[in-house]
Amino acid sequence: MNALQDTFDSPLEPLGAAVGAFLVLAALGTLIGAPWATAQTMLVAVIQIVGALLMGGIGAGILYVSFVVDG
Repeated sequence: MNALQDTFDSPLEPLGAAVGAFLVLAALGTLIGAPWATAQTMLVAVIQIVGALLMGGIGAGILYVSFVVDG
């Protein structure tokens, strides 16, 4: 008996969950780090914030696909 095979439908599901969770946590860490406080210009801060939000959205999408979508 293999615990991973008994728990997950696909062998790549744990990898998708780990990558998705990492991206969401990295996005939260970026936003908590307040990039607007250390950026040289406001344009740089806005780009960092937009990038962090996109990264969190991609991570949440990967988590959604890993757990909800049957394929």
